[in-house]
Amino acid sequence: MDIVFIQGLKIDTVIGIYDWEREIRQEMVLDLEMSADIKAASETDHIDQALDYKAVSKRLIDFVKTSEFQLVETLAEKITEIILNEFGVEKVKLTLNKGEAVTGAQGVGVIIERSVHG
Repeated sequence: MDIVFIQGLKIDTVIGIYDWEREIRQEMVLDLEMSADIKAASETDHIDQALDYKAVSKRLIDFVKTSEFQLVETLAEKITEIILNEFGVEKVKLTLNKGEAVTGAQGVGVIIERSVHG
């Protein structure tokens, strides 16, 4: 299976468990690897045969901007569900980076892999 990726997608949202976090927006950075068969797209040279990473990005931006989860784990799970259920992807790997949430760290977050087959 081939991989279509989106790297460094920055989206601001309300996320966190502390009261002060519920009152601000924080930038989340998403890196995605999505399994897709790109052979048909390469043969037809037509977007209808491709995994449209612009459409995926737009959908995730719309979702994340309006979400208000407490945990990055919950947000990550919901993002992978959207990709698997709405874009015909069989497997997705997501790195969700909450940035400098821990003093001294360049980034913190989760990396999850999900597939339609569990």
